[in-house]
Amino acid sequence: MSKGAKIIISGGGTGGHIYPAVAIANELKAKSPDTEILFVGAEGKMEMEKVPKAGYKIIGLPIAGINRSNMLANIGLPFKLIRSLWKTYTVIKNFKPDVAIGVGGYASGPTLIMANFLKVPTLIQEQNSFAGVTNKNLAKKARKICVAYPGMEKFFPAEKIVMTGNPVRKDILETASKREQALKHFGLSDDRKVLLIIGGSQGARTINESILAGLNDLISNDLQIIWQTGKLFIDQARSAVEALQTQRVFVADFIYEMDLAYAAADLVVSRAGALSVSELCLTAKPSILVPFPAAAEDHQTQNALSLVNVNAAWLVKDAEAREKLVDKAIELAENPKIMNELSQNIKTLAKPNAGQEIAAEVLRLI
Repeated sequence: MSKGAKIIISGGGTGGHIYPAVAIANELKAKSPDTEILFVGAEGKMEMEKVPKAGYKIIGLPIAGINRSNMLANIGLPFKLIRSLWKTYTVIKNFKPDVAIGVGGYASGPTLIMANFLKVPTLIQEQNSFAGVTNKNLAKKARKICVAYPGMEKFFPAEKIVMTGNPVRKDILETASKREQALKHFGLSDDRKVLLIIGGSQGARTINESILAGLNDLISNDLQIIWQTGKLFIDQARSAVEALQTQRVFVADFIYEMDLAYAAADLVVSRAGALSVSELCLTAKPSILVPFPAAAEDHQTQNALSLVNVNAAWLVKDAEAREKLVDKAIELAENPKIMNELSQNIKTLAKPNAGQEIAAEVLRLI
């Protein structure tokens, strides 16, 4: 890589876009510390907080998505898009990047459109098994498209596709030796199985309500629990845990030490976002996936089925979670043979070098 290369990484909106973006940035910096990286996100979205915490500069665009529940709220969208394109034009002209990377999310659209217009090579990182409309359009002019699932030729030109997997934080790759430290961190013991419940970075209402209703059953079936609720549900969850007067439930709105959470866990209940699925593959955890039904193009169900179809995870539909999820978690916890089968099968899908491979593709474009 030439000294002082400049790279823009755009996208965000959820942890599933932000954390892979940061992982790619970290790999690029590891390969060449002189690399200058600038993030472009959407104003008011979580990347504006998370990216600076990771040590990178970010510029926000006034872009927003379509509000399907209140169509009148979309009147200003064309103006936001025009302002975002103009701002991106100015950013690219001033920063002069060698490559622009899009990881999905509102900001990646205008950024890569303008990068292509200004003849800057572009690369797309598609995390999901079902590509969104924006990435399908951007793919026409992208030089490379890094994907995490087979069969993506139905969305993208086959000659541009590189199968890399999804990049995750390095600490997620190193959980095997941390179990004792992890149990101590969460205040749990080593004589009972640990169920990890994660609904994505913002929590998942259906999962939270299902766990809340069955909390007593989980505890009476000898399980310990690490429960990430998201901000909107944390007060309810804490009240329920306090009422039970148990030391066997750790509850938090957000868990920063996800490496320790995975290290402590024997089994996992999770949404089926691309990042969560990749982390489950890498940590080889037997899992019950509850896809978010309102995800674009129902891509979480497609992500989940890619595991379920090879006996690498169980699936509980969102609409059935309140009646089935807790019973399924108890059933899985009480069946070590099935837990081991799921663990062995999901491990074969892991792509531990995804970040390095994507970084290598970026460097080839410079």
